[in-house]
Amino acid sequence: MVALTFVTGVVDAVGYLALDRVFTGNMTGNVVIFAMAAAGADGLPILGPAFALLAFTGGAFGTGMALRNVTSAWNRLNTALLGGGGVLLAVLGGVLAAVGTDAELVRVAVSAATAAVMGEQAAVARKLAIADMTTVVVTSTLTSLASETMVADRFRSLWHRRAVAIVAIGLGALAGALLLRVGPEWPMFVAAGLSLAAAGAGHRVSVRHG
Repeated sequence: MVALTFVTGVVDAVGYLALDRVFTGNMTGNVVIFAMAAAGADGLPILGPAFALLAFTGGAFGTGMALRNVTSAWNRLNTALLGGGGVLLAVLGGVLAAVGTDAELVRVAVSAATAAVMGEQAAVARKLAIADMTTVVVTSTLTSLASETMVADRFRSLWHRRAVAIVAIGLGALAGALLLRVGPEWPMFVAAGLSLAAAGAGHRVSVRHG
């Protein structure tokens, strides 16, 4: 889950910096950008956030339907969903390597497809129900860290999983921004590799524990 949280930071950096200010994992940001663009704010995109919101919702809905009759334990379907998402991120990286980000249609399509993967990822994480690990947003995690963990544990709270999740998404965004200097495809390839690695690791743990 920490690796997948890192992935969110990476792809959000790609979406915002290379795909015309679209968040692919943080849908709160897209709602705000879409609303301001609809009000006529200068220079803000409207198609990208709109399609990302729809795609994220679709990815989450489809995953929820697929997982509705399974338990919260890791299973082969979790592996297939996260693995499939990793493969799609790799394909999107290939698209960016081939055609770049100059065309608006490419930016909208890539950001929407990435958002669908993040919706799927968020739904899997929610089904697994690991506390404080939503993988796509840390606002509620930060609130819980500050108002609960820090109050109770003080300095020990720095090593809490809530703090780890916040640091992970930040480091992911940092890595994504740095990799963009080489090319927009590279952060997508890194995100794909981490998603596939997380799927494989989850599968191995589930097999080991029966």
